[in-house]
Amino acid sequence: MAVPAQTCGASRPGPARTALPWPGRSPRPGPGPRRPAARPPRPLLLLLPPLLLLPLLAAPGASAYSFPQQHTMQHWARRLEQEIDGVMRIFGGVQQLREIYKDNRNLFEVQENEPQKLVEKVAGDIESLLDRKVQALKKLADAAENFQKAHRWQDNIKEEDIMYYDAKADAELDDPESEDVERGSKASNLRLDFVEDSNFKNKVNYSYTAVQIPTDIYKGSTVILNELNWTEALENVFIENRRQDPTLLWQVFGSATGVTRYYPATPWRAPKKIDLYDVRRRPWYIQGASSPKDMVIIVDVSGSVSGLTLKLMKTSVCEMLDTLSDDDYVNVASFNEKAQPVSCFTHLVQANVRNKKVFKEAVQGMVAKGTTGYKAGFEYAFDQLQNSNITRANCNKMIMMFTDGGEDRVQDVFEKYNWPNRTVRVFTFSVGQHNYDVTPLQWMACANKGYYFEIPSIGAIRINTQEYLDVLGRPMVLAGKEAKQVQWTNVYEDALGLGLVVTGTLPVFNLTQDGPGEKKNQLILGVMGIDVALNDIKRLTPNYTLGANGYVFAIDLNGYVLLHPNLKPQTTNFREPVTLDFLDAELEDENKEEIRRSMIDGNKGHKQIRTLVKSLDERYIDEVMRNYTWVPIRSTNYSLGLVLPPYSTFYLQANLSDQILQVKYFEFLLPSSFESEGHVFIAPREYCKDLNASDNNTEFLKNFIELMEKVTPDSKQCNNFLLHNLILDTGITQQLVERVWRDQDLNTYSLLAVFAATDGGITRIFPNKAAEDWTENPEPFNASFYRRSLDNHGYVFKPPHQDALLRPLELENDTVGILVSTAVELSLGGRTLRPAVVGVKLDLEAWAEKFKVLASNRTHQDQPQKQCGPSSHCEMDCEVNNEDLLCILIDDGGFLVLSNQNHQWDQVGRFFSEVDANLMMALYNNSFYTRKESYDYQAACAPQPQGNLGAAPRGVFVPTVADFLNLAWWTSAAAWSLFQQLLYGLISHSWFQADPAEAESNPEARESSCVMKQTQYYFGSVNASYNAIIDCGNCSRLFHAQRLTNTNLLFVVAEKPLCSQCEAGRLLQKETHSDGPEQCELVQRPRYRRGPHICFDYNATEDTSDCGRGASFPPSLGVLVSLQLLLLLGLPPRPQPQVYASRRL
Repeated sequence: MAVPAQTCGASRPGPARTALPWPGRSPRPGPGPRRPAARPPRPLLLLLPPLLLLPLLAAPGASAYSFPQQHTMQHWARRLEQEIDGVMRIFGGVQQLREIYKDNRNLFEVQENEPQKLVEKVAGDIESLLDRKVQALKKLADAAENFQKAHRWQDNIKEEDIMYYDAKADAELDDPESEDVERGSKASNLRLDFVEDSNFKNKVNYSYTAVQIPTDIYKGSTVILNELNWTEALENVFIENRRQDPTLLWQVFGSATGVTRYYPATPWRAPKKIDLYDVRRRPWYIQGASSPKDMVIIVDVSGSVSGLTLKLMKTSVCEMLDTLSDDDYVNVASFNEKAQPVSCFTHLVQANVRNKKVFKEAVQGMVAKGTTGYKAGFEYAFDQLQNSNITRANCNKMIMMFTDGGEDRVQDVFEKYNWPNRTVRVFTFSVGQHNYDVTPLQWMACANKGYYFEIPSIGAIRINTQEYLDVLGRPMVLAGKEAKQVQWTNVYEDALGLGLVVTGTLPVFNLTQDGPGEKKNQLILGVMGIDVALNDIKRLTPNYTLGANGYVFAIDLNGYVLLHPNLKPQTTNFREPVTLDFLDAELEDENKEEIRRSMIDGNKGHKQIRTLVKSLDERYIDEVMRNYTWVPIRSTNYSLGLVLPPYSTFYLQANLSDQILQVKYFEFLLPSSFESEGHVFIAPREYCKDLNASDNNTEFLKNFIELMEKVTPDSKQCNNFLLHNLILDTGITQQLVERVWRDQDLNTYSLLAVFAATDGGITRIFPNKAAEDWTENPEPFNASFYRRSLDNHGYVFKPPHQDALLRPLELENDTVGILVSTAVELSLGGRTLRPAVVGVKLDLEAWAEKFKVLASNRTHQDQPQKQCGPSSHCEMDCEVNNEDLLCILIDDGGFLVLSNQNHQWDQVGRFFSEVDANLMMALYNNSFYTRKESYDYQAACAPQPQGNLGAAPRGVFVPTVADFLNLAWWTSAAAWSLFQQLLYGLISHSWFQADPAEAESNPEARESSCVMKQTQYYFGSVNASYNAIIDCGNCSRLFHAQRLTNTNLLFVVAEKPLCSQCEAGRLLQKETHSDGPEQCELVQRPRYRRGPHICFDYNATEDTSDCGRGASFPPSLGVLVSLQLLLLLGLPPRPQPQVYASRRL
């Protein structure tokens, strides 16, 4: 590119500069003009060899500036490398810190992490922890079976005969809107006192159990009262278990009737809205109550199914899906004359959260038309279950049919596919209010070892879509002791606030017989469970000896992580397990797939791999070496892994036996020493039991100092390893101040601060005032610069983080800095380790000016600029020609670090595509950068606003005469819907919209779990120096790019764009909301998994005669009266629909 002939030193339009002594600072320029956004053109990138490119660079005039030649730009790159290296050698103190460690060699020992021994020890400790819970679990299950067997059924039992603590009673008493009719008489409810317990994160009472009964179950029914009567005896067993093992957390019995009795007692965490908790839908109960399932759901969508009936079917299918766990497989199809899948899934797929979401969305699109064809539906279902070429549960096989009724029994289909062995159970559901003969539906279920249910209204859906589990539990009960095997669940959120837990489960069987010589009872009573908090398991793993980038993880048979540093769900739904696959917790590659498969298969193994890892702030990708070691955790479905970088094979263990030296080093932690020795941040670790934690590091340091004045580092209540290493590193870093930093003038080299951070937990900032602007995490292991420095050789630049949506940096008070850090590598007796990271903080503006001079034809700022003669021409440089030449430093993530353009200084830290999309695209297309895309399945997003379809109430339902005559109907949601429709115009408050105050106070209304797509860029395969041209007609641009050795920087020199017509497509780096990878494609290549080792789906002695409709619990007249009064008063009601199927005992 040519510009008019001009003297190299001649003045040019733009802000004037005042020469200052090197390395001076220029007056602060104002922001430059903004160019308008460009239109996407037709870009063409041509890589040209340097010799071919040179003729294009020459100016057509005799006296002109030309684009700098390649050797010139390589010279500038070397000057930049030398300047960076020189500053780091002088101020970083890497070599000096090595000498300090060697001089203090007598104060520490070098210990070795032996991966195989470590992982086996941790696996053994976890096994022992879980085994103690298993013993308590078995004791509870045996006791429950004996108590129930000894219990005498009472037909005339009254509520006042049973004394228990109703966990929801306190919340109902405090809630003026509660419709609990029993609160008028609280004789049966105990009132308890509670004490705060940090282990439970709750107030508890150790003398009693608590009872939770689902909202849609009448607690005064005979079945429930008898259940409360015999389960009361469990209280003493719970208490005795805790006496023997004080570390036990929640002990829970979930009854098949819906009653939950748990210990210790604590008030129920009632949600703002209606409480829909039902223990039978909890992940741990579902897993413990039956073996894995292969389920095909078929839905009748013939023309007779319309209006409310179709809505009931859609809701029923969604509720049915919620009874499935990740061990189950499912498909959903609709049928009339033909059958077809409702979604893109053409075969059984794993019933995980994302697949069930696809089904639930697809079900809403079902439309009623045509005629009923049971044959088409059942043939489709049997074909699905007989497909052996796919991954499936290979245990309980069943067909769930939802229909409004029909006369065809399709006996020929059953004869062809299912008889005589009847390996597939058939469950039929008659949905809606109709007068069809239900005998064919009952016959289908009874002839195929299933059960027939009726769902006349929405109030019957929840109970009748889960009671099929009782039928599936029959073979387990009949198998007896063989089926009494403890299973450990996936990770899920505890409903009582304990956080993430896993639960050991054991089924409880009904051992009663109807009489002498009668058949054995085949009903499951429920599931016993004991929770183990993930934090308790984490405490068994080594924390700080593995270094910042070493960690322990564990997975289950599905490949889901039980432990992993990246298991950090931002929001959890207690109804669903937390299912993060190991290959989603890390960046997936073939090596990790092999490791995952081996762990699922229960093998031991070790493998060193080269892999990609995300930085802690998720802005960068590093290619690193890692050592993976894994072993199974015996007696469980889990496998444990250990990941170690090669440099973490060894670690330092302080040996400060000299108490005088301890006191000396400790004094450098006192704030009184900060002015001379630099500010110290200490990592907020659990140094001692009595140390009060605080998010404010100044306050935490104060608490630490106060405690240390009372105890010694060798105290039994303290972690001696952590304390000794902390104090040692305090002294080590103070010596760095004394030998290097204190005598240096940071201003001479335009440095805002120098710093050192250590594995021991010390971060020392010098000078003290620089700590005011220090924004990095005080825990080095959680600081991105620290972890990246360990994984990268050379100097790692970290510009301040900027989001494209936020305002630019404010360049005030000289506080904007760029971190440059590098790891300190020690070699002691042939053992290599990296115990610390040191660095400097560059003054952004001063180094931007310095950058211009280093990338110019001058050696320093005082040197006169070269003059161009009348018949000669000059090469452009980054200082004189900054009007025409763009010179930048970009880091390995594509973020702007430095620029010769003053107006870009406030954009330092932004992804460069947001600054110059055309040039960033060229760098990407020329392989200077590689892109990595992945998905974050643990993100939290604001809820999507629901559209308002109009001012009128939602679809009007017209009840039949049968509805009015059915007492249970009056407590169904349909009744409430009708009442709301009638009174809608009479009441000012809308019942169809969320209360704004409630929505604001309810976290669930503010955010929900979602998937975010992440995109990171990292250096590609190009290491050489390249010249290239972005060909876009009259808007073409020349550019040169070169990596700076021993740094994570790319030096780019380019012509500034003359026009905006050549704007290329913009590369995106910002995290964006996503639906995740296409599920329809993922299920075609499912990840490897294994189901549970046991399966109970058949027993020759099973009695299948009980296969028909059940009776409903008697509704409470008080509920009816109270709710109708509330309606008449205009208060927003909380409907309590009654269940339609009782427990069949």
